[in-house]
Amino acid sequence: MTERLEIGRVIESTRTLSQDDFDRFAALSGDDNPIHVDPQFAATTRFGRTVSHGMLLYGVLCAAVHENFPGATQLGQDLMFPSPTFAGEEITVRLEVTGAEPGTGQRTPGLRLAVVMTKANGETVCQGEALLTRRQAE
Repeated sequence: MTERLEIGRVIESTRTLSQDDFDRFAALSGDDNPIHVDPQFAATTRFGRTVSHGMLLYGVLCAAVHENFPGATQLGQDLMFPSPTFAGEEITVRLEVTGAEPGTGQRTPGLRLAVVMTKANGETVCQGEALLTRRQAE
């Protein structure tokens, strides 16, 4: 991440999460809430079908950050999940560089990213902000 990053730079990627993704995440995390892993149970809820774990969506966000900002470390994030993500739905991850912070003392320069994840119909499933540190230019 030593290249010059301009405020306003936008990066987008898409991903479709499957029921198998939900099930594997549940097995790894131990979060086996039936709303995520039991289609028969989920059919009786207000959602009508299984929904993604919020932290699975966060993992998709982390992968997009890692892929597009190599060497960066995520210091923090502030995220909301206003709508459910269902198995089989394509989601778009949009990262926008909204600010840069100079390094001071022990702190390395940082970037602020606006984060928005949407369904194909435009409905927002995750939104917020992430703060990254970046390597010093060599």
